[in-house]
Order: sequence, then C-alpha cells, then structure tokens
Amino acid sequence: MCISVSSYYIHYCITEKNQSVWIAQREGRAKDSSDHTQESVIKMLDYAGEGSALERLEELKITPVSITYEFDPNDYLKAREFLLREKDPEFHKSQRDDLLSMETGLLGQKGHVNFRIGKCINDDLRECVASNANRAEVVQKACALIDKEIHCGYHIFPINYVAYDKLHGSHEWKNCYSDSDVEAADTYWHNQLEKLENYDSFNDADRSFMLEKMWVMYANPLKNKIAAREKA
Repeated sequence: MCISVSSYYIHYCITEKNQSVWIAQREGRAKDSSDHTQESVIKMLDYAGEGSALERLEELKITPVSITYEFDPNDYLKAREFLLREKDPEFHKSQRDDLLSMETGLLGQKGHVNFRIGKCINDDLRECVASNANRAEVVQKACALIDKEIHCGYHIFPINYVAYDKLHGSHEWKNCYSDSDVEAADTYWHNQLEKLENYDSFNDADRSFMLEKMWVMYANPLKNKIAAREKA
C-alpha cells in the first residue's frame, strides 16, 4: 500500500500540480562510494501512471542530478566497518554505530559541494527500449541511463585523482593534482583514521587495509565517471 500511495502521489504532483519531486536513487550511500540506482526505486515510480511501462516512466520526465562532495565525513567509519567485516563476515553495526554515522554525515565537514542537473532520460530511454518492452527491461534500462547521467555529472576533486593513482600505483592523473594536493590528501586520510576510537591499538596491516579502503572510496567517483563517458 505504501508503495502504491507513494507512486500515485509522485505522478499526481508531476502531471497534475506541475511540481518537481526530489527522490534519492537508492536507500543510503554506498559504503565504497560507488553509487548505483536501486531498481526497486524505479519499480515504485513505474507502479502508477497511464499506459505501458515505458510511458509511465516517461510521464515523470526523470532528470538525474549529480551531487558531489569533496569529502565524505563518514569515510573513516566506513573504513573501520570494512575492516570489521573482513575479520568477521557476520559483523553488524550496532544502533550506536548507526546513530554516530547519521550524526557525522549530517554535521561533518564535506568541503566543496557541487550540484549538476543532467538531462531528462526520456529520449535516450525511448531509443534503447522498444515501445512494447516488458517492465523489467524498461526498469533496467532506466537505471542504467540514470547512473550514466549521474556519473558523467560528477565533479572530480584533486583528492579523487590522488586516490585513484595511489590505489592503482600509477601516475595516470598526475597532471590533475600537485604535490601539495598529495600532501593534503595524505594528511586528511591520516587525520580521519586517527578519529577512530582506540586507533593506536590497530596494527600496521589493519591501518593499511583501512587506508586502502579510503582510497577506493575516493577513487570510485572518478572510476565511474570514466566508465560513464565511455558509454556516452
């Protein structure tokens, strides 16, 4: 019932009231910062409306928006969680951990924030699926188009280029950052990890593991943008 009510209301707001509706592409952020549209979100949007599955989504004029943060305030907490899951696959965050993550995400330093409004996916969606395509195919194609538009819209900061090169042991993006950018990134990651409770009790292998996970988090937006541009 909640899904149908939400879908009908969103269609009503857009088609009858001519109002925009903002909705996240998935529930929460991916821990490795590789965000992809959750199919269940698009299925919910496609629940109401008139006509075929394609026409119901076209009715909404879905326009992806990319929001890029220079820093993820929760990066060190996510790195710790990756470590704990590595050591114990059955590990689950406590309620206290969840509350700390929410507080840190809301109040923590994000640095520069960039917004980019992409283009409506309707034209591309109609080009890549047949008018009589089944719902599953339409939903999958819509998710792929939303991801491509969002990833292409990412603003890449120096810390992302630095992380990518460190992760891959390369100098592929050395023209996109300076020595001072490298020093600033290294200092940032070190200071973030030092915020962990009992950080001094972690051994060198654990610290290296968490640092590499932070590189992954900051490299993935660039990795996804490269992949999205290749598909464009």
